[in-house]
Amino acid sequence: MAPGTDTSPYCTVLDGGVCKENVSAMEDEDREASENSGQAKTGKPPRNISVMRHSMSQAMLSGTAELESTVSGSQSPTTENSRFLPVFRSGSCSEIGPKTYMEDEYICVDNLQEHLGAASGLFSPGAFYGVFDGHGGVDAASFTRKNILNFIVDDSHFPTAVKRAIRNAFVKADHALADAKSLDSSSGTTALTALILGRTLIIANAGDSRAVLGKRGRAIELSKDHKPNCTSERQRIEKLGGVIYDGYLNGQLSVARALGDWHLKGPKGSLYPLSSEPELEEMVLVEEDEFLIMGCDGLWDVMSSQYAVTIVRRELMLHNDPEKCSRVLVREALKRNTCDNLTVLVVCFSPNPPSRIEVPKSQRRRSISAEGLDLLKGVLSNV
Repeated sequence: MAPGTDTSPYCTVLDGGVCKENVSAMEDEDREASENSGQAKTGKPPRNISVMRHSMSQAMLSGTAELESTVSGSQSPTTENSRFLPVFRSGSCSEIGPKTYMEDEYICVDNLQEHLGAASGLFSPGAFYGVFDGHGGVDAASFTRKNILNFIVDDSHFPTAVKRAIRNAFVKADHALADAKSLDSSSGTTALTALILGRTLIIANAGDSRAVLGKRGRAIELSKDHKPNCTSERQRIEKLGGVIYDGYLNGQLSVARALGDWHLKGPKGSLYPLSSEPELEEMVLVEEDEFLIMGCDGLWDVMSSQYAVTIVRRELMLHNDPEKCSRVLVREALKRNTCDNLTVLVVCFSPNPPSRIEVPKSQRRRSISAEGLDLLKGVLSNV
């Protein structure tokens, strides 16, 4: 497949994971004020596994010594960041997992100018990535993957007011799912997108997929999981007359926001407990920002954000291949007995692997008092 085009969402054999690798340079763009309104989104049938978002496996402790240290001999951050020009390349892996059907879809566009053509009006390089975790069939996820980027760039506010264009695109995709007679109206999907223009990264999320930034070994979550039990989501749902039963919206859906699922919504334009409005996060990329991980909840149900970042950084230092990194994450999730489809994207911001982080050696001599030594001997003798 030609560089800069979206990839096939399926990979039934793990070793056949799908990947694209293109590169394009990026520059800066203006920011825009954010707004908040409500529409909701959907999830999956109940699972009998516990969420381990904040757990940290001991298996990777050897790789986490890097996390809170600095690179020796680095230049001033201000000087480095003013010259920083991201280069984008991505890898992906999608696996059916233990489920009977594959309902995940995704898109990778490393070169937005090439993908959209000269008529797009983009003067700076860009990239676009998305993960769409379907439920109730693949119709909604497939439709959203094929159309969401066009809905964004065709919006009248693009590219002068990008965040508003993204919000409008989510609403348009949701309403199009209601109007499409050829699609199953009971089908729904979460939607997580990353639009990069110049050095500006905008994450939009409706659902429980997650985007995590790897920043010199530290995990920075750029999206929030929209679970019905989340305090802000619960308040919004209950205010609109919805109920949460055993962690499920109206006893049916494990997410609080999704596109589609029109059998659960009211008339278009009204507010309902299941919202399709995305939450947006905007940031300007700097040299410390090494890569982005985007994954469906099949990954995050069994792995913490920090654990995933540690794995990817370690793998990039070994082979510098984002596709292999995405495969490693999928394999690790399968080993941890995820019970869902798995889709993982790894987007690198540099053609080079992450630099080795040197942990400064302490110049302070450590000693123990005689009393402390006696106490330690006593404790050890009783073991």
